[in-house]
Amino acid sequence: MKVYRGKVLQRFKNPVVSIGVFDGVHRGHSAVVDTIVRRAAEFSGESVIVTFWPHPRIVLGEKHENLKYLTTLHEKQVRLESLGIGHLIVIPFTEELSGLPACDFVKKYLADGIGLKHMVFGYDHHFGKGREGNFENMKECAGKLGFTIEQVEPALYMGERISSSSVREALLSGNIKLANSLLGYPYTIEGTIIGGMQLGRKIGFPTANLHIAEPNKLLPATGVYAVGVLTGERLHRGMMNIGYRPTIAGRNDHKVPEVHIIDFEGDVYNRNLQVRFIERVRDEKKFPGIKELKEQLEKDREAIREIFRKQGLRVNR
Repeated sequence: MKVYRGKVLQRFKNPVVSIGVFDGVHRGHSAVVDTIVRRAAEFSGESVIVTFWPHPRIVLGEKHENLKYLTTLHEKQVRLESLGIGHLIVIPFTEELSGLPACDFVKKYLADGIGLKHMVFGYDHHFGKGREGNFENMKECAGKLGFTIEQVEPALYMGERISSSSVREALLSGNIKLANSLLGYPYTIEGTIIGGMQLGRKIGFPTANLHIAEPNKLLPATGVYAVGVLTGERLHRGMMNIGYRPTIAGRNDHKVPEVHIIDFEGDVYNRNLQVRFIERVRDEKKFPGIKELKEQLEKDREAIREIFRKQGLRVNR
């Protein structure tokens, strides 16, 4: 997949395009992408996604100052490429861009820019000044600019429409199974391992603090999770705690993600890890002392081994 920043000044062959933030690249987005790839094949053309970075709601405020990303830009790129998209155009989102009418945006960046052939429109999608760029308005724009357009029906789960907001709500409530079902893949965070208090090593549970470079990346609800930990190309069982470490630290002023890699020996400091969430095991809680904490961690570790066994998840050792 080729990635472009800003306006592209080259013509593509019969480009089939969709516009959107695509945060999470969930199953609803996958339905749009599948349509793009299929139409591009029918038109002997090229598949194109146009997205914005950073998230428009963060730039504009819009009562969403605490909005968190489901996917960083890199994660979004990887996911879209895996779904077969040939070109990704990343438009830097600014307040100035937000004032551009939707049809003017399409003309400037797509019709005049890459030679838009066909547009695939997500269900209930809006973009452009005042969110005026809905499907009905885009049909009128298509007639003016000479491209065709279609709208994809919403993807549903248990009768409810899948959206980035519904995935966020599931993660923030700790419902990892639901979030993963909506996404169509395990929710993932990536970061670099940094030094911590080293207490875990002393009680037989060496943990690694995960520093996430993107401050707006969403962390699930506090608690203990069964996770898959990818180190290089090797996948291991892991136990992740997200929280304030009340037993050890009293209470931090922010959530800390830390992971214990089960049955692993080696140094992971300053290395990049990918953590894939599988299931929430329990709430975070404060224990009377270190002894009680250790006893609970031993129970958690066995519970996570059982989760991996029941789900038939293969790992490297």
